Amino acid sequence: MLNGKKIALGVTGGIAVYKAVDLVSRLRKQGAEVRVIMTEHAQQFVTPLTFKEISGNKVAVSMWDSNQEFNVEHIALANWADAFVVAPATANILAKMANGIADDLLSTTLLAAQAPIIVCPAMNTGMYQNSITQENIEKLQKHGVTVMPPAVGYLACGVTGPGRLPEPQQIVEFIDAFFAKKDGDMVGMKVLVTAAGTREPIDPVRFVGNRSSGKMGYAIAQAAAQRGAEVLLVTGPSALEIPPNVNGVKVESTNEMLEACMEAYEKMDVVIKAAAVADYRPRDVADQKIKKKTDDALTVVMDKNPDILKELGARKAHQILVGFAAETQNLLDNAREKIVKKNLDMIVANDVTAAGAGFNSDTNIVKFLFPNGEVRSLEQMAKTQVANILLDTVMELKAKK
Repeated sequence: MLNGKKIALGVTGGIAVYKAVDLVSRLRKQGAEVRVIMTEHAQQFVTPLTFKEISGNKVAVSMWDSNQEFNVEHIALANWADAFVVAPATANILAKMANGIADDLLSTTLLAAQAPIIVCPAMNTGMYQNSITQENIEKLQKHGVTVMPPAVGYLACGVTGPGRLPEPQQIVEFIDAFFAKKDGDMVGMKVLVTAAGTREPIDPVRFVGNRSSGKMGYAIAQAAAQRGAEVLLVTGPSALEIPPNVNGVKVESTNEMLEACMEAYEKMDVVIKAAAVADYRPRDVADQKIKKKTDDALTVVMDKNPDILKELGARKAHQILVGFAAETQNLLDNAREKIVKKNLDMIVANDVTAAGAGFNSDTNIVKFLFPNGEVRSLEQMAKTQVANILLDTVMELKAKK
């Protein structure tokens, strides 16, 4: 959501100014254009030249600069931006903003800003928790300013507590989510995604599972969040981190995943079941580790697990329901059978034995199948690309429903 966005970044005089340099770099890598406005105190920590080189634009520092890029710079910058971000935002600038004080270039530009404003408070814990600062923050929020809460940790002053400026990547993700909720094509939609495999215990040490990494489901969840959806990710065990701005529920077994899905299902607009669940579970689970005995085979009797996708399909009302078919043979026939049997709006089929399409791969080769018999084939591409094409298709289906 940041590609092509115009970000005005206000930088004030706190020790965390150095993080703002990295923030500018990361915003530009996302395709945003950044113009920096520095206070006099900020220049005591980092020079304007640093921000100029990183942003690729002249840095605004004074109301009285004879080399201003615009005739009335504070008004031009206020009108130019798609969003105005202040990071770090000191107690001083928060107090000025809350009380309409405009005594330097940054505070004057903020007062004239027409774009949404995001502030990232960063200061000593005592200053942050001071009732006056908290009142100023509440006042700004009442006037429509978005506040990113500070991180908690060890501060430069030697105190541990709230007041740290979040890491630059976290700020980028916060800004991205802000635009997604404002401009995304999935704003207002609730999306449930399942991901990774499930594990069925044999004993406290061993389990029955599969090779699913969760990469496809996590990519879908992240893409939906970036497009403004409210996303719930129900995931089996995975080495991946829950994507930014996604609500995660971690489960172990198929029954746990079924319970989590059923609990949320009724209020969902879209359900995409990308998880590779275990179809069977051991009938008897040993309380202790099963010891190896010489020349003896281990026999494990397996009972059938509930079919989560079939259960969801039977209860489908307003939802768009999407399934996945990871196959090793008869790809299209097996996928067609599932789409009818499980009452799906579409199914994503892939041959996991194909190079570039298997478990733990960063790419996939898929086919979209629909109840009317239509098949859409995608060439090998990154799972992040597959995720967005899938969501485009979901939006098409929702428009027709």
